[in-house]
Amino acid sequence: MRSFIIGIVFTLVLLSLGALAFMWRGYLNTAADAQPGMLETYFASRALDASVDRHALRSSNPVPETDANLLGGMIAYSMNCSGCHGSLDGKENKLGASFYPPAPNLATEALDDEQWQTFYVIKHGIRFTGMPAWSKVLDDETIWKVTSFLSRLENLPPAVKQQMPAPAPK
Repeated sequence: MRSFIIGIVFTLVLLSLGALAFMWRGYLNTAADAQPGMLETYFASRALDASVDRHALRSSNPVPETDANLLGGMIAYSMNCSGCHGSLDGKENKLGASFYPPAPNLATEALDDEQWQTFYVIKHGIRFTGMPAWSKVLDDETIWKVTSFLSRLENLPPAVKQQMPAPAPK
């Protein structure tokens, strides 16, 4: 039994050293335009979700979702976020698509995150992705307005919806 456990430990150590050697020798392609492997995608997305869940405060949005605040969120999104995450008229987003991982097109792909998660990601950014921490540029109230706007993008009040740009021709 003891030799079996030693064999398992030895195998795990050998596999770990092999993985490190694989990375240190440069075999892991880190080019932003290279397709990531299944394992990399799986572990990176799980690590991101776990980190946000651990570090973000589970707080409610203190900014009321009024037409004025949603419109303020739409303006802040257009000025600060649309360059990477897609313009509200639905035009193709080449810059965001060139990131690794690609920036989600928030104008066409609805968020399924809780508002506190979205607020945390906007405020603190995501390391190694190109998503900056907006806390040094935008105040918390503006970040909450953008969060509200993004969470309500598919069911905005008519007064806010009519302020959105017309869809781009295809």
